[in-house]
Amino acid sequence: MRTSATAQEVARLARVSQSAVSRTFTPGASVSDATRERVVAAAKTLGYRPNALARSLITRRSHIVALVMGYLQNQFYPLVIQQLSQLLQREGYHVLMFISDENETDGALAEILQYQVDAIVIASAMLSQDLAQQCVDSGVPVVLFNRLPDVDTTRPHTISVSSDNHEGGRLVAQHLVERGHRRIAFLAGLENSSTNVERERGFVEGLRDAGHSVWKRAVGHYSFERAQAATLELFEGTERPDALFAANDHMAIAAMDVLRHQLGLRVPQDVSVVGFDDVPQAAWGSYQLTTVVQDVPAMVEATVTLLKERMDNTAPARSIVIGCRLMERGSVRAAPSASSARASVRRKANVSPATRS
Repeated sequence: MRTSATAQEVARLARVSQSAVSRTFTPGASVSDATRERVVAAAKTLGYRPNALARSLITRRSHIVALVMGYLQNQFYPLVIQQLSQLLQREGYHVLMFISDENETDGALAEILQYQVDAIVIASAMLSQDLAQQCVDSGVPVVLFNRLPDVDTTRPHTISVSSDNHEGGRLVAQHLVERGHRRIAFLAGLENSSTNVERERGFVEGLRDAGHSVWKRAVGHYSFERAQAATLELFEGTERPDALFAANDHMAIAAMDVLRHQLGLRVPQDVSVVGFDDVPQAAWGSYQLTTVVQDVPAMVEATVTLLKERMDNTAPARSIVIGCRLMERGSVRAAPSASSARASVRRKANVSPATRS
């Protein structure tokens, strides 16, 4: 069996230097069009394939970015994986994905660093102080995707890309209050995740500014099954919420299934539901979920920009917050008309004190 052709053989056939062959197959390297054409033609004739591992020993760059995910249940993260991988590949990098425990990434750290990755992106997982320090010691930049570092573990090297989760929570509160809701419940995700903390903080502040507060709260842990159980908890008893904000679409969809099929409630006539993410399923005809849109393309582009800056040591560590917006669909009831609002006020005014509840 014939062994693979070498770079030296390609160089001889193309009548160029071996370094020209190397530059031709190195993303971003400078080489003339004429030289590239000759090298590619010679490589095709000889069946030459560049050895990425051998090149990494010389350049000390593997062109591999590790992507660490805590879980893939949420339909938001497959979108991220697809778009991030495609953009990195266009930039000459490849993604090596690791699935870790959603609360701790340290278990995968030793294995990740064995691959001599150029950088690490952490999504839907937590960054510990030990992990951050080990990456710094190894010279490997880390980007937190849709996560913010813990206050206690923030370091000058830590960089992050996230949506404006706080503003998204405020938008939901304003929208539900404008639609006449008063008994507004919140379905939380993971209590210690920055996404949940920021979304809830914005939501609570938005309600407070309008003179309201969260009427009831339960925790769904960003899990479909646990969100279903939490929804039953929120809607037990005779006086139920008239609106529900779930900290992501995954839980909002679970809640809508429970409301309709187990509790016999209508969405939005009996209860309005709002999510966060705008995953593809949110637009399905059976859900038509009103939700906060996370701009995935902008977040992915910002992540790759930060990665390249840090790998090239061309910029200090920094964090980027991407704006979000509310996508209105059919899961929230229409705003009360001015005439119906006046009629409601008149009805309340005509109720005697003895008969008021």
